Amino acid sequence: MAPSAPPGIGLLKGLGVTVKHLFKRPTTLMYPHERDVLAPRTRGVIALMDENCTVCMLCSREGPDWGIYIESHKETVPPAKEGGRARTRNVLDRFEIDFSLCMYCGICVEVCPFDALWWSPEFEYSEYEMGSLLHEMEKLREWADTVPPPPPLEEGAVLPAEVSDALAKAEKERELVAAKELEAKQAAEAPTETAGDAPKKGKAAEPEIHVKAGEIDQETFDRLIAEGKSERMARAKAKAAYVKKEKARLLAEAEAAGGAAEPEAPAPKAAEVKVEAGEIDQETFDRLIAEGKPERMARAKAKAAYVKKEKLRLRAEAESDTGEGTGADEPAEVPSELGASPEAAKQALDAGDAGTAPAEDAPDVAAEAATTEAPAAKKLGDVHIEGAGEIDQEVFDQLIAEGKSERIARAKAKAAWVKKRKQAKLDEEGGA
Repeated sequence: MAPSAPPGIGLLKGLGVTVKHLFKRPTTLMYPHERDVLAPRTRGVIALMDENCTVCMLCSREGPDWGIYIESHKETVPPAKEGGRARTRNVLDRFEIDFSLCMYCGICVEVCPFDALWWSPEFEYSEYEMGSLLHEMEKLREWADTVPPPPPLEEGAVLPAEVSDALAKAEKERELVAAKELEAKQAAEAPTETAGDAPKKGKAAEPEIHVKAGEIDQETFDRLIAEGKSERMARAKAKAAYVKKEKARLLAEAEAAGGAAEPEAPAPKAAEVKVEAGEIDQETFDRLIAEGKPERMARAKAKAAYVKKEKLRLRAEAESDTGEGTGADEPAEVPSELGASPEAAKQALDAGDAGTAPAEDAPDVAAEAATTEAPAAKKLGDVHIEGAGEIDQEVFDQLIAEGKSERIARAKAKAAWVKKRKQAKLDEEGGA
């Protein structure tokens, strides 16, 4: 049996603790006359930034106490660009939090995808009645003003995409405002316009042409589809392109009718030439595969390149035919993408020098032009390299040092190696 302590020892220990703290300063704060300094991320109350809320209802569904009440309505938003499609969005009408039910778990703050809910250090919101703890959107927005700013990023850290986009947008708006102020200042300092110039300026700024946005520009639509864009985006941009072209055409017709500008013969459009889009441009396909693009995208872009080259070739042939028939037109230029062929050079010389050079000398001149211009028109894309398995180590190391992924760095290094080999081969052929 353990020996028991003599009586009175516990009393003496308690008195010792009392005497120890008797001469120390008390730690009690005389609230509300004295206030303690709270931690910067104190969980006092939940605040709302209503401009960030998209009425996704995640906070209301995930809260375990069902203490958040949200109401909204839908509004139609006009399209951001002319010819686009109108959109609908939810507009917040009511956002209330019942703090008599809230258990301060913070789930609603964590699940909010757009940072509309925050923890505020405010804690003095006690009430005498339970119904008064139901706070409206205006009160929650007042508490959002007391939310401390986030801590600064470490040195060398990359800004989030949302922050960098917002800074770029603000900088662009600032530049637009500065440009408008400068333009207004220059207009105020400019001398008064003469009576003859006044009608021209008034006519340039006066007309407002309205075009029904129902059609699409087929050329723009086909080009965007070939670039791998989605059908919805391609159709919207093709509608905008159609509206823009129609406005330009109607404006030109109005100016021609009013005598403001001389009517010009419309230039032949690439869309007027019909080409069967079944083949692919092998050179473009090989280059994109060497750059690491997926086969589907490479094939689509190679089809678009083939159609573009065929349209340019057919247009060049049509123009050269009209020049030969009249004998007065200038020789049609062969596009640089197609290269200079001996037949095109001969046609150009026959059409341009018909009135100055003798007929028997034309074949010799055409042959000389074909032999001299054909090597000069050869481009880097005309050179073919067997295999694309090597990589340019210098480009690969540079991209890895810039933080690119290994897949992107390897693909770009392969393309750089192919480009260098083609340039070296082209230089050797030129020297020879």
